[in-house]
Amino acid sequence: GLDRSTLVIYMGDNGFSWGEHGLIDKRHFYEESVKVPLLVHCPELFQGCIKPLEMVQNIDIAPTILDQAGIPKPAQMPGMSFLPILQRKDLSNARERIFYEYYWEYDFPMTPTVFGVRTDQYKYIKYHGIWDRNELYDLENDPYEMYNLIGKEDKQEVIKSMLDSLYNWLETTNGLNIPLKPTDQPRWGDFKHKGEY
Repeated sequence: GLDRSTLVIYMGDNGFSWGEHGLIDKRHFYEESVKVPLLVHCPELFQGCIKPLEMVQNIDIAPTILDQAGIPKPAQMPGMSFLPILQRKDLSNARERIFYEYYWEYDFPMTPTVFGVRTDQYKYIKYHGIWDRNELYDLENDPYEMYNLIGKEDKQEVIKSMLDSLYNWLETTNGLNIPLKPTDQPRWGDFKHKGEY
């Protein structure tokens, strides 16, 4: 079993854009917004001062804590322990991709419904409900996501594969049933129509 030493986890709420891509806010799938600070300390379990490149998500926090405490993760709980990543032991279960979903909100109308998938090399961003250009970035060669490769002929198979995995994931997570929320309050941020329902 594991040493039941104290595991300290420090994690920020979300990333935020301050002008990157001409945007402010956190409701998009660019690296500035989707990444969060995550520091983990437990010298009894793993060596410090490492910066693993494997992808983890906020849904992995609870399974990691349960793993360190020796408590089995409930079957219905999403996520997985990232202690093996920190211990640099068995990396065979490290994620090959992560998924993103954001559903349009009345109070933040500037951001449409967005879906995305990210691997170590590529990020695909798909917009729903607007006639706009989707995006593909080669994160290894373009870490700041400056060159959209969506129209490149030699990337179409990569895009199709990522799109298929995205829709398969949305199907299994009920994400294709886009939620509608009541909007029974007057507009507040739209000065032309402020106060109107």
